[in-house]
Amino acid sequence: MVARKFFVHHNDSEFEVDYDTEDGLEVLKFQLFSLTSILPEEQKICGAVDQLINDDSDLDRLLANSLRLLSIHDQQTESTSSAADLGKSDEELARMLQAEEEALFYQQFHAGENRMEFDLRIRPYVNQVLMYEDQIRQEAARKSVPLDELEEKALVSLAKKGEFKPSKVEEDHAFLLQLLFWFKRSFSWVNSPPCDGCGGRTSAIGMGTPLPSEIQFGASRVELYRCNTCSRLSRFPRYNDPLKLVETRKGRCGEWANCFTLYCRAFGFESRLILDFSDHVWTECFSNLLGRWIHLDPCEGIYDNPLLYEKGWKKNMSYIIAISKDGVHDVTKRYTRKWHEVLSRRILVTESTASSVLSSITKECRKSFSPEEVSMLEKHDRKEAKELEEDLHLPEDASILLPGRQSGAQEWRIARSELGDPVETSLSLPVAFDVLEELIDNLNNYNDFGREPLSRPLLKFNRITSGSVLASGEELPFGIASSAFDGTRSSKWEEPNGAKGCWIIYKLLNDQVCVLEAYEFISANDAPERDPTEWILEGSEDGGHNWTLLDKQTAQLFERRFERKTYKVNVSRRSNMFRFRFLTVQDGKRNSRFQIGGIDLYGKAS
Repeated sequence: MVARKFFVHHNDSEFEVDYDTEDGLEVLKFQLFSLTSILPEEQKICGAVDQLINDDSDLDRLLANSLRLLSIHDQQTESTSSAADLGKSDEELARMLQAEEEALFYQQFHAGENRMEFDLRIRPYVNQVLMYEDQIRQEAARKSVPLDELEEKALVSLAKKGEFKPSKVEEDHAFLLQLLFWFKRSFSWVNSPPCDGCGGRTSAIGMGTPLPSEIQFGASRVELYRCNTCSRLSRFPRYNDPLKLVETRKGRCGEWANCFTLYCRAFGFESRLILDFSDHVWTECFSNLLGRWIHLDPCEGIYDNPLLYEKGWKKNMSYIIAISKDGVHDVTKRYTRKWHEVLSRRILVTESTASSVLSSITKECRKSFSPEEVSMLEKHDRKEAKELEEDLHLPEDASILLPGRQSGAQEWRIARSELGDPVETSLSLPVAFDVLEELIDNLNNYNDFGREPLSRPLLKFNRITSGSVLASGEELPFGIASSAFDGTRSSKWEEPNGAKGCWIIYKLLNDQVCVLEAYEFISANDAPERDPTEWILEGSEDGGHNWTLLDKQTAQLFERRFERKTYKVNVSRRSNMFRFRFLTVQDGKRNSRFQIGGIDLYGKAS
């Protein structure tokens, strides 16, 4: 006898059914008939992954004991309403469901039964997330955060939206986002560590044996690098203990997500670590403001954009697992709109085996919880499973442009095929111009207050102010490409890997054309080693098919921050697109980044 308790969902109701799985499916259907009045022959019963339950199904292995009941008539109504709600025709919905069915059929013949391998991919992270509950680690994380500054920025961000008396949940949500942005600025990405001796660039030479002091903080792997200048050996331990990462503040995506999830727990957010089997990790937090889990990627500084990886990075995902102190969950459906393609790659184990493994680990995580706590968590699990199913078939918003991966060396990102497409943003309205601040700054730096200083382009009316921007890359969220043309010197465009070359294109609105008379660069707020020193300016009248050289500069130097330099264009050529190709920066040997505070374009007055 195998007694099971099932929670069966029908319409907006939930029924609790005690059922002996050895009695067969027909007995279960009669039990459901007594509860729902749906005749057994008209019942359709689905599992958590929407697999149809039939006489051959193994009810003992169903995840979370959760079933969904439809009558034949309900199914027809649901399909029609779902198609309408999702903006899909019946034909489109039928094609989508057919593709999923074919993918499941394919999976039955190709999926292995690597239950242990699947289990071992997840279990180490279960122990890791328990570190986030340690009070010593949480206190260390809190002490390292400029709390007053982040709280003030959170309130300012709400005020900009007109929320002058925000609720507690609004403040918490805004603070979480500021915590993400602060972490993005304060943590360092390591491609190859600088030399411990001279600070020069290093090259990887292999792996080393971890020292006891490194093993103490979970560094079972240590990468070795040799200095290209002095040949000194440097070590890069891959620490797993977030307490150590709060101190070092450096690493790659594993360290970033590990440490950031600790910060989220330290400030009381319900959080979990997200493991992508295709080699990435990030964080999810539950937003009480939105009433749902939201995606947060600390490496990229991006939040609530779960399609970033599939649409922006062009990743081929298979399993995405959420891991927390109270269980593990398959959340892959949140991160895809191509479920049938994902299904075809989920061949490590069958869907039922994956569900069984996750259910088993979750039960172990909750074995010390009270029955009331377990019941509440299972209710939340069912709610999320329903939301994931609904998210899966939402139409993709083609207007949202998501970038390829920004973190990591360009060669590394290319090798992983995560560059995505070039970043494109739009400036649809005339941009702001810090006229007063710029005027005061210029007057302070000129002794001659005659005609020349006041005739600078600052006071001209031929500044080009609308258009769209396309760039080789950008630093999110503070160094986006459109900041190059937004007219405010307090912002900047930053290309994470632009020191050895990058580009940015400005296209005029509605295919207008003009002859460029001059352009100006404004140096950014910091890091002069990232300033451009050599570049080429080109123009195109045919949408970028052919380019004409308009100007070329070499050996340029900005002597101070926010310095404005003007360059006259001597080639008179009508163009509707302008491309800057930046070739070098002030110090490309010790720096991989490019930045510019602003680019202003001036057309010839008609």
